[in-house]
This record gives sequence, C-alpha cells and structure tokens, in this order.
Amino acid sequence: MDISEVARKSGVAASALRFYERKGLIRSLSSEGSRRKFAPAVLDQLALISLGQAAGFSLDEIRVMFTPGGEPNIDRAMLSAKADELERMVKRLKAMIEGLRHAAACPASSHAECPSFQRLLRAASAGALENRQRRLAPRRGP
Repeated sequence: MDISEVARKSGVAASALRFYERKGLIRSLSSEGSRRKFAPAVLDQLALISLGQAAGFSLDEIRVMFTPGGEPNIDRAMLSAKADELERMVKRLKAMIEGLRHAAACPASSHAECPSFQRLLRAASAGALENRQRRLAPRRGP
C-alpha cells in the first residue's frame, strides 16, 4: 500500500505517518520514487498506536511495544502501571466532580464560606504543589 492508501484506510494523516516512521513506530517496505510503500500489517500497528495514545502512553512508550520487526510485544507490567495511573486519575476526577457539583448547589452565601469548596481548593493547591515538586526533583537512574 502506498502512503495515501494507508492514510485513507487508517484515518491517520500522511504527515503523521511520516512522523511515526521517523520516530521508529512504523516502517515502510520501500520508497518507489517519492512514494512510500507499506505492508498491510501497518494498519494493525497504527491501531495499536492509536489505542496507546488514547490510554495516555507517550509515543516513546508505544515504540517499545513493538519488536524491531513491528510485531506487538507489550510489557504487561507497563500496562498494569498505566491502568493504576488511570485509576488514580479517575478517582481524582470523581472527587473533583463531586466538589464542583456541591459548590454549584451549595446553600452558603459565598463559595468562600462553603467548607466543601474550601477542601476542594486545598486539595487542588496541594496537588499543584506536589506536581511542581515532582517536576523539579532531580531524576535518578542510569
């Protein structure tokens, strides 16, 4: 398949396909003139890339989900860690939803007087501080 056919069948723009190829996520079989040719299996690779992005994996994380030959080889521990991360995110979002709904319906004359809204503000502030500290912390590793 040439790049335009892959783009049409996958819904992924040709520019994104070229970017994915540069990043090592997919490989073309050859370039005939200025047209790249891809194996039909690239559509499955693109589906996995799309699924990985929807789950919040970075392109670098997705790249290691493939063997050098382009076959899926997904580390189960990596999937479990991402599921745990998403679960924590869902819990935070549910708490945020509850707090916002309460603040919208709170009988207090001002949000500043609402204990639930004040807890929500403190939690948001603590989360922002934690994120900032995590970004500024020196990284360890090889």
